[in-house]
Amino acid sequence: MAKKSKKQQSGGTPATVALTAAGTPYTLHAYEHDPASPSYGEEAAEALGVSPDRVFKTLVADVDGELTVAVVPVAGSLDLKALAAAVGGKRASMADPAAAERTTGYVRGGISPLGQRKRLRTVVDASAEAHATICVSAGRRGLEVELSPADLAALTSAVMAPIGRS
Repeated sequence: MAKKSKKQQSGGTPATVALTAAGTPYTLHAYEHDPASPSYGEEAAEALGVSPDRVFKTLVADVDGELTVAVVPVAGSLDLKALAAAVGGKRASMADPAAAERTTGYVRGGISPLGQRKRLRTVVDASAEAHATICVSAGRRGLEVELSPADLAALTSAVMAPIGRS
């Protein structure tokens, strides 16, 4: 059994543990999650008082049989065709939610692009580069992490590509 770090024992998530271990600067934002909220991302943007184009959702898609992470603004949607093209694939569809949870180690609505159980290919929407910092899930509902898009891309080995639709 893996030994938990002090950060994990004190309530940190795998995402915050990964950020701390990498020495990456970040700001943690907690808010009261409403289980009745129809959109986790829009709820986060509103609760934090942050523009929805700076809050990004983490989606897991199946590209030619391989799970792939897409990080797009909550104000828009994922262009599956663009995602497939960004990783040299032909076809993309949304992954089975149970497979996404099992593979990442996170629950739907709290999937973070950071600290996943199995490292997946990651594509971040190019619009992230227009902001000094963006917010992504910190690994559970009601918890967001704010960091620079460049740091997110470096930590996840992400490709930046226009995969979001307004």
